[in-house]
Amino acid sequence: MGKGKKKSLPLPEEALHLPVHPLYQQQATSLEVGNVVAEELPLIVDTHTHLLSTFSSYRNKYRSGQYGTVYDFVRGFYRQPRTENSREPLVQKIVDVWCEAPVSKEWKELADSALTVEQRQKVWNGIEYWFAIGVHPHDAKHYDDAVEDAIIEAASHPRCVSLGEMGLDYHYDNSPRDIQKEVLIRQLRLAVPLGKPLTIHTREADEDILPILKEHVPKDHKIHIHCFTDTPELAKSLLDHFPNLYIGITGVITYTSNLNTSQVIRDMITSSPKTGPHDQPSPLRILLETDAPYMVPGTLKPEFLGLQPGQRIPFSHSAMIPWTAQFVADVVNSVIPEDGPKWSVTDVLRVGQENASKMYSI
Repeated sequence: MGKGKKKSLPLPEEALHLPVHPLYQQQATSLEVGNVVAEELPLIVDTHTHLLSTFSSYRNKYRSGQYGTVYDFVRGFYRQPRTENSREPLVQKIVDVWCEAPVSKEWKELADSALTVEQRQKVWNGIEYWFAIGVHPHDAKHYDDAVEDAIIEAASHPRCVSLGEMGLDYHYDNSPRDIQKEVLIRQLRLAVPLGKPLTIHTREADEDILPILKEHVPKDHKIHIHCFTDTPELAKSLLDHFPNLYIGITGVITYTSNLNTSQVIRDMITSSPKTGPHDQPSPLRILLETDAPYMVPGTLKPEFLGLQPGQRIPFSHSAMIPWTAQFVADVVNSVIPEDGPKWSVTDVLRVGQENASKMYSI
């Protein structure tokens, strides 16, 4: 027999019910519950997740798993782990991104289930569900008038806060570049008159993305550059031109293969006259996101979850954001003078909340 790839050991489903991030225990300051001070913990706002894809990843991995619907999944994994039976939400708000062509019809079921406070309490355990809709550059070749009509319909829904994810991806080139540009411009022309914030995907398209945005988007428009991994120079140009633009930070910032995103964070701090975690405006123009089910933060160590060597976390979900925030805090503190104000995980989460409110009015 030939030597095959060593299979990873199965991960117990329960390991994905994350404990409170350990640094919370040092940083929160009121109403102790057990060994964890829970009331003052900033709650999680995930500004970019793909919820049905995340649930599908869960069901593929755990075919006999305890959660049979996407709503069960959210109520189970996104709760505050105070006690074994706790149902308090840990995740406060999510922006669920629909970016396929043809447009998935399931968006309406999820959005309609979150229309009222009563529905959100019953169905979502109090979590605020919002969504964005558009066509990813991978699917640009499938964009047509019917797809555009479906986007227009969805954009009028009261839970829709953004158009996107749209943009350019010259890394994979799953759609021809000229079609990617054409479809991006069509979607920009939809979003701008509606006043909808933009969720932008850009990868290895530095020479095209900035000119297109400058030509078709007003300077003061709200823009979320999702999962930024391109050059710090592009980030600076975008931030300098668009005052209401924010850089999306996912777990990919923790990967050794990606140095650009950390440099963007350092540049934000070193170029700002204000560097403290409570300064206004914040020097960090970032939004925290998962892009779940992709990009598990590297700072979420398997051993922290009590895993054995060879076990790996199979997918990400919104409750993992504190581990990305931990890495961001460490990057910020690496350029803060020794006598300067240090950033904590909770500081980064709080800024993420504030910036999400500014971007999406949520």
